[in-house]
Amino acid sequence: MTDSVSEDRSPWSVFLVFLRLGLTSFGGPVAHLGYFRDEFVVRRRWLNERSYADLVALCQFLPGPASSQVGMALGLSRAGYAGALAAWVGFTLPSALLLIVFALGLTEFGDALPAGVLHGLKVVAVAVVAQAVWGMARTLCPDAARVMIMALSACLVLLLPSAWMQVGVIVLAGVAGLALPRSEIPGLRPQDTFAVPIGARAGVRWLILFFILLAGLPFWAEASSGQAWRMVDAFYRAGSLVFGGGHVVLPLLQAEVVPAGWVGNDTFLAGYGAAQAVPGPLFTFAAFLGASAQGEVTGWTGGALCLVAIFAPSFLLVAGALPVWERVRTNLRMRDALSGINAAVVGLLLAALYHPVSTSALLDAKDFALALLALVALVFWRLPSWLVVVGCGLGGWVLQA
Repeated sequence: MTDSVSEDRSPWSVFLVFLRLGLTSFGGPVAHLGYFRDEFVVRRRWLNERSYADLVALCQFLPGPASSQVGMALGLSRAGYAGALAAWVGFTLPSALLLIVFALGLTEFGDALPAGVLHGLKVVAVAVVAQAVWGMARTLCPDAARVMIMALSACLVLLLPSAWMQVGVIVLAGVAGLALPRSEIPGLRPQDTFAVPIGARAGVRWLILFFILLAGLPFWAEASSGQAWRMVDAFYRAGSLVFGGGHVVLPLLQAEVVPAGWVGNDTFLAGYGAAQAVPGPLFTFAAFLGASAQGEVTGWTGGALCLVAIFAPSFLLVAGALPVWERVRTNLRMRDALSGINAAVVGLLLAALYHPVSTSALLDAKDFALALLALVALVFWRLPSWLVVVGCGLGGWVLQA
């Protein structure tokens, strides 16, 4: 038993788990959170529902790609710094490689898969997110007050869509949680913790490094005559200052790479289209841009450089925030606030289930039927999520044939 536990906590084990998720997690960041919940809360029990929701709430506060940050935090908790690296590499590698290969050839990559298969992969995201919303709501919205927070949060972000509204909703929900009577969530105890194998001092050092790079890279890039440092600066800032996930970073990246002449606008749009067709985080679009860049840094070197630069802030912020977050969230008053925040997180997922997940995937009755079958397969048949993903891809192909 000891050997199996040790193996399960090794960086290699973490890498393999996230590699499989990186190969099968279609549907964008909200769907990724659903896949993570199914894998690590339901199947592997690395953490409980409350800890997972707390972690998602933290990553919603931080700039950068929330789903990738959740993955890094899970890897960090499981196997230390090497685990965080393993989680990021495993989840990011498949889409990054595909996009670099596409950039190098600029072939008809978008047509390599039939359109029906790609649409089926969008449909399965509906089932994955619906499963996550249902499971989290049952645990984190145990009374009428929390259900109301969930519903109002969903309404606000749907009626006033913006990344800042999502952050504002979480803040308001925390205030509401403080004002509400304390709720004991079934199955979760105050002593339940999320293991963080680094101390507060180390966290402070990571945060200091984050701000040093954010402030110093523009000056270094200006002083340097090399294109590489200018690209590192551009992509590091993009990863540091963007709230709301991958789609929000696209205008900022376009403003950085197109006017500078690194990537043409047509190439940029072609890469964006390809990024929608691959699994994993949308921030791997940076690998395509780096590989497509014109100048002294391009190809595999450019792709790897830009990929590391855009994700580096996420690691620094997660490693810096987690030690403090774990101490704060065990405080009773903070737990009251988190009871409201967790309900709001469910509301954000519920809103995303409608838009953009359902509105972009469920175009007719056949799509709804396929999504319903996928949901039944996940919830009642308890099939592995990767198998349901493959089945929906084939189903979408058959339905369009």
